[in-house]
Amino acid sequence: MPIDVAKALAADPRTSPISWGHKDVQLYHLGLGAGIPATDPGELRYTLESRLHVLPSFATVAGAGMAAMGGLAAPGIEIDLAAVLHGGQSVRVHRPIPVTGEATQTSTVSAVYDKGKAAVIVLRSETSDADGPLWTSDSSIFVRGEGGFGGERGPSERLEVPSREPAFTVERPIREEQALLYRLSGDFNPLHADPEFAKLAGFDKPILHGLCSYGMTLKAVVDTVLGGEVGRVTSYRTRFAGIVFPGETLRIRMWTQQGRIQVVVTAVEREDAPVLADTVVEHRA
Repeated sequence: MPIDVAKALAADPRTSPISWGHKDVQLYHLGLGAGIPATDPGELRYTLESRLHVLPSFATVAGAGMAAMGGLAAPGIEIDLAAVLHGGQSVRVHRPIPVTGEATQTSTVSAVYDKGKAAVIVLRSETSDADGPLWTSDSSIFVRGEGGFGGERGPSERLEVPSREPAFTVERPIREEQALLYRLSGDFNPLHADPEFAKLAGFDKPILHGLCSYGMTLKAVVDTVLGGEVGRVTSYRTRFAGIVFPGETLRIRMWTQQGRIQVVVTAVEREDAPVLADTVVEHRA
């Protein structure tokens, strides 16, 4: 069997050093569409080193963002990467991410679920610096054709969309070149840049990185609901429900509760086709 669940779960953690600086943070924010208008004080917090703060979703790209995905090479996992989809992502921040940092990232396979025709591998990364824990990140990796091994199906995290009108609705355009800029933060998958590769994968043209939509959405929530204060975010999770193309527009609907914001993201130009679902931002008052 390509996935030996017991072996994968028992494998020793993989530990690696990571580091980042203000240029990495600025590049990431620009890849999310920050900096428009360029002189807006709210945007300068994402783009100007003297005022810089760090979106918690930066945790997905810190240190080039590939350490967690290295879990797919863990003992007990032998899969065709062409069958792999990023199914979901969560980040819990234990304190604000510093603009410049050196840290140790420890990655494990925390779970493997049997979805019948597919398997879901949950890759967990714990990141700490000299002052203690910084963040915990879980990536849910959907592997087509690898289910049916008799394992647990795992939790169902589907959220009902509230029946009431959202408290806030904003739209965020995706620039034509945005995927080309975002990939410089570490994800060089040609699916997001090479038209010929995208056609081989079944798409008319390159698609935007799911984690770019993830970051764009968190920025919209922080700017719209949390007064631009990234330090108020404690956790952020989503399920990748569909694709979006550069040149399209994200419609981001937000429902607020005490300490919690539920979000639904769709593609405006394709009759609100789903992009992100089961999305929740938890925050401090």
